[in-house]
Amino acid sequence: MAERKRLRVAVVGTGAIAESHWVAFEVHREDVEIVAAADVDEARVAAFCAEAGGARPYRDLGTLLAEQEPDLISICTPPGLHVEHTKQALESGAWVWCEKPPCRSLAEYDEMTVAERKGGPYAAFVYQQRSGSGAAHFRELLAGGELGRPLVAHCQTTWYRDAAYYAVPWRGRWDTEGGGPAMGHGIHQMDLLLHLLGDWAEVRAMTARLVHDVETEDVSTTLVRFESGALATVVNSVLSPDEVSRIRVDCELATAELTHLYGYGVKDWRYTPAPHVDGDAVERWHSPADDVGSSHAAAFAPILAAYRARRRPPCSGDDGRRVLEFVAALYKSAATGAGVRRGEIGPGDPFYRSMAGIRTGEGG
Repeated sequence: MAERKRLRVAVVGTGAIAESHWVAFEVHREDVEIVAAADVDEARVAAFCAEAGGARPYRDLGTLLAEQEPDLISICTPPGLHVEHTKQALESGAWVWCEKPPCRSLAEYDEMTVAERKGGPYAAFVYQQRSGSGAAHFRELLAGGELGRPLVAHCQTTWYRDAAYYAVPWRGRWDTEGGGPAMGHGIHQMDLLLHLLGDWAEVRAMTARLVHDVETEDVSTTLVRFESGALATVVNSVLSPDEVSRIRVDCELATAELTHLYGYGVKDWRYTPAPHVDGDAVERWHSPADDVGSSHAAAFAPILAAYRARRRPPCSGDDGRRVLEFVAALYKSAATGAGVRRGEIGPGDPFYRSMAGIRTGEGG
């Protein structure tokens, strides 16, 4: 049998998050080789390439794409550059694996994905919190009716970021980061919540800027109604010294709770049965077939499989857009004081063009 071709991958943006991509590619090194990286910081990209085993460094993505013709590009640049870099990569024929948030608005998301083609290239986004086997196990239990209907949920991303964190020029600004903790931090847990419970129907939200000298919020609270009828609360904060990421879902037959910080394994899930539930069922709830932790490496596995099969990967297209629409609705509700329904924000709505609700041409 002929040896399977390894994917030629490249990384654009070699800051801190690029390390997670490098680790993911190392885990899949039998299928992937890093051939190049690009960054405006010459010393930083040189150091990354040396660590990556002699990949070739570049100062700009265009030259990298022309000379290396990679199969896939990891985009690890700030959010304000995601559209430009994603479109460049897709137009060159390379698939894209892009860090969160995908971009700064629904309009930008739709602009990016126009460059996709049936069978590839596709752009997928890094929502690694849905990648753990604990989440897959919960979805299996729910689909099989073992937990009953989901009724009430809580989604919490309460982290702490100091003034030094926001001293980075692109953070905390609508035009470069696209939003506050709802965009840059809580988007992972919110994506996981939607992944677990399905389509949302309506949101009502409040945001505030309580501590940091930024344009965006530093805390948000949201009420959510799902199409299933389930209700949820969502809290995103960068003001919380006791940091935690948590999702709790109260179903008819059990409460499922996931508590962690930046990643989880099966041990971080806890199931509490309703008083009348048989004990044998509880044992199965706590014993999934696999114990795969959430991580970039786990999230990359289905991207790799989709590339091999020439089919759309998860966390792309409508699946990748769903949480971004949720975030846009959160910001619109907070700004207007009204509830926002799924599908309401489209071209012509100021929140389609900007999470700040700034109409095109009004400044920013």
